[in-house]
Amino acid sequence: MYESVATITETGQLTVPPEVRRHLGLTAGDLVAFVIGEDEVVRLRPLASATLDALQGSAGSLPQPLSWDEMLETANEDRFARGSKE
Repeated sequence: MYESVATITETGQLTVPPEVRRHLGLTAGDLVAFVIGEDEVVRLRPLASATLDALQGSAGSLPQPLSWDEMLETANEDRFARGSKE
């Protein structure tokens, strides 16, 4: 078992010690989750990076591809629809 101490800043930021980052394979910009177990132990868990490969297919698929103009039109319609509800 390994234990390392870190200090929380006034703004709530925490630096993950280098040994822990290496062990978990973390690099700058990676996402991590703090998991509180039933035993009240807090675990640090790396989350999957949001790479293009990881995001592929996450928005579903269309029966046929849209042209650039069709994509812009859809995006503008969505933007104005959201704006009118706020």
